[in-house]
Amino acid sequence: MSQPDLPNAKPWDQPFLPPAPEWNGKSKALLRPATDPWASGFEQDAEHDFSPNYVDTRAWFDKLDAASALIRIEEFGVSPEGRPIYAVIASKDGAKLDPKKPVLLVQAGIHPGEIDGKDAGMMILRDIAFYGRDNLIDKVNLILIPILSVDGHERSGAYSRPNQRGPRIQGWRNTATNQNLNRDYMKLDQPEMRAVRAFANRVRPDLYLDVHVTDGIDYQYDVTFGYNGEDGGWSRSPASAKWLDEHFKPAMYRALEAQGHIPGALVFAIDDRDPKKGLSDGGLGERFSNGWGAAAHVPTILIENHSLKPHEQRVLGTYVFIEQSLRVLAQRGGDLRAASAKDAALRPAEIPANFAADDKPDGTRDFKGIQFEFYDSPASGGREVRWLGKPDPVLWQMPFYGSQPTLTLKRPAAYWVPAYRADLIERLKIHGVVMETLDAPRTVSVEMLRLDDPKVAAATNEGHVPIRVSKVTPLRRDWVYPKGSVRISTDQPLGDIVVLLLEPQSSESFFAWGMVPEVLNRVEYIEGYAIAPMAEKMLAQDPGLKAAFEAKLAADPEFAKNPDARLSWFYERTPFFDDRWKLYPIGRELPR
Repeated sequence: MSQPDLPNAKPWDQPFLPPAPEWNGKSKALLRPATDPWASGFEQDAEHDFSPNYVDTRAWFDKLDAASALIRIEEFGVSPEGRPIYAVIASKDGAKLDPKKPVLLVQAGIHPGEIDGKDAGMMILRDIAFYGRDNLIDKVNLILIPILSVDGHERSGAYSRPNQRGPRIQGWRNTATNQNLNRDYMKLDQPEMRAVRAFANRVRPDLYLDVHVTDGIDYQYDVTFGYNGEDGGWSRSPASAKWLDEHFKPAMYRALEAQGHIPGALVFAIDDRDPKKGLSDGGLGERFSNGWGAAAHVPTILIENHSLKPHEQRVLGTYVFIEQSLRVLAQRGGDLRAASAKDAALRPAEIPANFAADDKPDGTRDFKGIQFEFYDSPASGGREVRWLGKPDPVLWQMPFYGSQPTLTLKRPAAYWVPAYRADLIERLKIHGVVMETLDAPRTVSVEMLRLDDPKVAAATNEGHVPIRVSKVTPLRRDWVYPKGSVRISTDQPLGDIVVLLLEPQSSESFFAWGMVPEVLNRVEYIEGYAIAPMAEKMLAQDPGLKAAFEAKLAADPEFAKNPDARLSWFYERTPFFDDRWKLYPIGRELPR
């Protein structure tokens, strides 16, 4: 594999990053010599600090596919810039995977600078094909997506991720359309995420590994990982989380430690400038892979290798992680599949949503820290942290802040989505949601929501202008849904996903992402010369209305001195007022 001319190190590397602790793990024995005809680009590099570009990576996999009957490539999407998105499948089943075998799906490069999974995947697929590790796929099928964000992967250079030690040339975090795919698991804006969702629905992975490289403080761990519901925590998929706690995590720790790695829990510092202030779980929302996986009942592991460890160390740790995942699935994949089926049968009447960090820590955790010191920075004018690159021999006792849901949503029997919102219907179909499509108009008795206090965000987020609503008023309506509208039952495995996407108060909903803004538009107005005499007549004729108006005046001085607000109060109580203003167009069908 050819390599471009590369600098020996990032120009800023040594003066910029703290020193890395010396590492000489047993997993170095997994490396093939650079002279090996099947050495990957990562292995050909003398410093093991290189990751090949998109074209060279694909050429290497094409060569592997042509040389081994165990390997095949499947394209499943196209990026905005026209690059094929592909998976590499290792199987002894031929062209059609045996549905009885568990499937391990490894996704790399959703953030292209964090590309450890690609380089580790190249090595393990090569070893399965030619170097005696084909027994790993006797009872399991392996699918590797080496680069999900292929356009971001090609916006590469030596200055992509300044807080990450290697590879020397790295891809860009966001896509060609400047989107972060790791915020798109629910709304499915981007073609890359739509493609991978459709692909995953087809191959039905039993375990999904999402490989990243983290940021933040320095510490001893080189491979950290986690999942929703870990250690008995709350999860939308409790049976799967229990299986991961009891079988997967202990086996993974043993395998990594045996190869000289230091595995740790997926945690994040709450203050990078005060390392011992505490840790958090980083949030459990469904826009991330681990949150989506729990809601969709697809056991999903979020891997965050540590950014300050050398690229070689991180890649080899990822190799061990993939290998051990295959071994655990071969032994206990049937049990995991049964646990997932149990979770998919759940139909909770109430659905927690909108996770937020706890105000107070839930105890402390042992933490293997790196020694550091504080110093006064002439650049920042404040106190900064200087990491010293030496493992602290004393375990840190770190306060731990978890996440809790701040909203509880009632589960309706079904939702009704009007045909003119074909864009939302399409996204739900890509998720794999089952629905009934009307072939003729139908009048349905539904509960609709009046959005009482919508607030439009002052800034964009992932190409959207978010809208938040905390208070809604339910209203009964007989509503005519035209041909092409859909009824979506919540009595299905993806029922929780449906609720989270269609309830406007959910922070993961289409509405919250600003996709249903038209309901906030008022159309008709009334002039003061018309409403004032009408309001005066209303006051004279309706004692109850008069009492409510006077109470409003007494309770709200700002309202009392605002003529327009006073007249609007009356206008909203006339038949002329737009009854559909702030009326959310997606109806709820209540349980009988």
